[in-house]
Amino acid sequence: MDALELLVNRRSASRLSEPAPTGEALENIIRAGMRVPDHGTLQPWRFIIVEKEGRERLSKLLENAARDSQLDEKAIDKATQSPFRAPMIITVIAHCQDHPKVPQWEQVASASCAVMAMQMAAVAQGFNGIWRSGPWTDNESVRQAFGCREQDAIVGFLYLGTPQLKSSTTVIHPDTAPFVSYF
Repeated sequence: MDALELLVNRRSASRLSEPAPTGEALENIIRAGMRVPDHGTLQPWRFIIVEKEGRERLSKLLENAARDSQLDEKAIDKATQSPFRAPMIITVIAHCQDHPKVPQWEQVASASCAVMAMQMAAVAQGFNGIWRSGPWTDNESVRQAFGCREQDAIVGFLYLGTPQLKSSTTVIHPDTAPFVSYF
């Protein structure tokens, strides 16, 4: 797939099934995530792959976090089921460090770019995904389970797999004028 076509027609897919990327395809996805802008060459990302039994562990973690947050049963069930929306989830963490020239926000931005790059690499290889965030990115028990330090940030969960539905909807390209100005 042409790179420009891939970028200007980007769509997330929320209904994902087996197979998930493996082998060289998964390695390409990780490599793409590591090629994003990285001021100071700090490599401020960590990728934790959740698949197979890991989805069961994540489900239990989210269920407990939802219960600890005193959410209602519907929200607890939603949290518990969320790891099963795709056969693979890559948790992307901004692994931040103190640096005199690279503020924390830049390191978080770099890790966020990694999510986009990985999703596009997945699409280029016939897979797709969706970047999800939400309250679990800031939940202390979830952060601890993923080994986050105080200065780290979970920037999202990249759900990956094979799209269940072929997208028949044409991407509508918005008028760029309201978003662009010149200085």
